[in-house]
Amino acid sequence: MHDTDLFALQGKADEHSLAQHQPARKRNIEALVSFFRSGCKRDSRDVGIELEHFLVDGTGEPLSYSQPHGVRDILTGLSERYPQVTTHNGDILGVAKPGMNVTIEPAAQLELSAGPFCSLDTARRVFDEFESDVARELEPVSGKSLAIGYDPACRAVDKELIPKARYEFMNEYLSAISPWGPRMMRASASTQVSIDYRDEKDCVKKMRVASVLAPLFALVCDNAAVFEGGPRPHRLMRTEVWKYCDPDRCNTPPHVLDDDFGFESYAEYILDTPAIVRVDDAGEVHYDPRTFGEIYANTPMNRANVEHALSMVFPDVRLKTYVEIRPADSMPTPYAIAYAALIKGLFYCDECLEVLHAACENVTLEDIWRAKESLMENGYRGKAYGRNVDEICDEMFSLARRGLNAIAPHEKDYLEPLAKLVAARTTLADLS
Repeated sequence: MHDTDLFALQGKADEHSLAQHQPARKRNIEALVSFFRSGCKRDSRDVGIELEHFLVDGTGEPLSYSQPHGVRDILTGLSERYPQVTTHNGDILGVAKPGMNVTIEPAAQLELSAGPFCSLDTARRVFDEFESDVARELEPVSGKSLAIGYDPACRAVDKELIPKARYEFMNEYLSAISPWGPRMMRASASTQVSIDYRDEKDCVKKMRVASVLAPLFALVCDNAAVFEGGPRPHRLMRTEVWKYCDPDRCNTPPHVLDDDFGFESYAEYILDTPAIVRVDDAGEVHYDPRTFGEIYANTPMNRANVEHALSMVFPDVRLKTYVEIRPADSMPTPYAIAYAALIKGLFYCDECLEVLHAACENVTLEDIWRAKESLMENGYRGKAYGRNVDEICDEMFSLARRGLNAIAPHEKDYLEPLAKLVAARTTLADLS
């Protein structure tokens, strides 16, 4: 697919035509906007962190869901300490306890979603606890939990999907687009950090800045040295996976850089995205390639409908009742906490956020695309937005230190694992 095709897919639909064919559209936009407004928090500086892992046995082979001592058995063992258990048709799909939710991704990548954290000290303790709990469950197979960006051994197509209809439908739909969708589902793993917003204006500002910084976040968090069982062909492999996975629902949110972008713009984006998966009133899932606007053309969306629709788009920066920043590879806990510190320092200090927002003023969607291309090819020798990327990264960490010094001075030290990599112009993938 040519670059310009991606931008063409992000054009606005004809509003009059949509209103004619979707009588409930206005009410559904209002339902989505109301949901976003419910996330406004006046004084929060909390961060949420999601970290995905590959589980392997003592030989380095990935653990599947269903094999003996596999991921299903790992979850069963964890349920003794995480007693809130989620099952479907007899299969265990997740466990939880307050502040810690353990789930599995399509090919049994193990994810901890934790927080929100007002203190990174608490975040570090929680993730260390989780790593210890998982290590205990892996002892029967002398296994390890790997926080890396791409499967270290297997081709994606050879990996077993977990027994969840949603993923079967996604696999069918995305496979018809390109090989990148199955690779995303089965073989990628990320670190995601979520931040709060005060109001719509603050939300838009944070989404714009995060979208522009996405290629830089991907670079400093690059941790995928292997791709499809061999050496990677270039840097930032997850960036390429997401670029071509599905242009309708990935990459930079359409219109996020427009002057009139806001909650309503993002709501329209959601309604105009093919659903893939529709959930009926009984909670059963169905394959449905229509857009959400078409599915709910005559029916006002309830909160469950809204939450599901928002979960079925995967842009670099995703809006729910918080802003979810998604470009980083999975990384070992000290680096994941360093990344959370970077985000906290940049986005929760008003002065730092204003500096970044001003710097993003003339950036276009195509500029972001070109930055990704340059960083994939050249790493720290690349260019972004007309500047040397290594200089931008230095300034980004300097600004984050200033921000943390203003809002949480003792947390500056958490930046150091990633800051040292940036200073050395290297990444975890380079060091693998």
